[in-house]
Amino acid sequence: MTITRFEDIICWQKAKELTKDIYIAFLESKDYGFKDQIQRASVSIMNNIAEGYERKSNNEFKQFLFIAKGSCGEVRSMLIIAMELGKIKEDTYQKLFSLTEEIPLMLSGLIKTL
Repeated sequence: MTITRFEDIICWQKAKELTKDIYIAFLESKDYGFKDQIQRASVSIMNNIAEGYERKSNNEFKQFLFIAKGSCGEVRSMLIIAMELGKIKEDTYQKLFSLTEEIPLMLSGLIKTL
């Protein structure tokens, strides 16, 4: 499959899914600082993939993909503490955590192809 726009990139699609699920999972949260941080970190994953792609330079794209990987680690870290503090349910945690493990692997594969 040829990628002609960032929306075609599967790891961007997965990052968008993660972001939507994060927004839904923390919709009712009154811990506004935590909620804001995990939402921003999840949005950062998809936005860095998009911005890097649009730069039209493989070196810049790789740099943005590494930033996206870092943001994904941040989300995973926050999910761990959210689970331990009872901010999210086990099934929600498992789904979101799984995405935060899958996305960086996909990002690494994309980085290697560049």
